[in-house]
Amino acid sequence: MKLSSKISPFNQKLQQALEGYWFESEERLAPRLGSYFCYGTLMDPALLSEILGLPEKPKLRSAKLVGYLLKLWGQYPALINGPPGAVVEGMVYEVEDEKHAKRLAKYETQAYWPTPCLIRFTDGEEPEEVTGTTFKYVGSGPH
Repeated sequence: MKLSSKISPFNQKLQQALEGYWFESEERLAPRLGSYFCYGTLMDPALLSEILGLPEKPKLRSAKLVGYLLKLWGQYPALINGPPGAVVEGMVYEVEDEKHAKRLAKYETQAYWPTPCLIRFTDGEEPEEVTGTTFKYVGSGPH
């Protein structure tokens, strides 16, 4: 019997599964502080202020992510992996309080997971780039 060196389609799917897909870790649930790249409805300072319970509109910086695309999930934009040169424009908010990180995660639902990303600012101010967090679409399955 000859063994095939090809990886089965099932194993390929398993290898592509998001980290934590099978076993949700505590780390995923822990709120992250720092720069959050916002796209879609979270780019609206008035809505962001309402979600976070801020007394005034937050200060946002214009930025982009490279290597991602937006697709629609119903009426909502969903951030997904894209080709290397693809660009998604958005805004960045500095989360300095754990309760704000938790409120953002709750607003985004289980269909979007907080994911580390490289944020490149487009406003000409320093710093030009930072490692931050964005909400990436993971689907509506049991997460």
